[in-house]
Amino acid sequence: MSLASNITELLNPAVTRAGFVLEEVTVTPVGKRRLISVVVDCENRNPSLDEVTVVSKEVSAILDTYTHLGEMPFTLEVTTPGIDRPLTELRHWKKNVGRLVKITPHTGEKYVSRIKEVLPREVTLENKGQEVTVAYSDISRAQIEVEFNRKEVK
Repeated sequence: MSLASNITELLNPAVTRAGFVLEEVTVTPVGKRRLISVVVDCENRNPSLDEVTVVSKEVSAILDTYTHLGEMPFTLEVTTPGIDRPLTELRHWKKNVGRLVKITPHTGEKYVSRIKEVLPREVTLENKGQEVTVAYSDISRAQIEVEFNRKEVK
């Protein structure tokens, strides 16, 4: 089992108790140090900076006493997934209802639509004023599109 897998197993219960989902742990050698990157998220919303700070302290305390890291110093980075993270889990889709998403289908051209409804096997999108339902299995990649000046419909 890799060091990243061991750390994931070690941290997962504490991150879950803190109300987060542990998305990913990576361990990267950087010179005479290691960079341990821990990506956390919330189930139905984006976490605040204060919340990430709290879980970061918890993770740091656990890793400070973890003997399998040995004597090599490490730098800890606790962060949330970036806007460029692909939507790969059902919960990623659910927390982004109402936002624009760029869809790359397995066949056909890329397009941008708004997420209207998330179902277990498919998503309902608004595309050019019409609702379309797309199975997740037909999507190669989906990524949130940033909107700077969204006009609210009244």
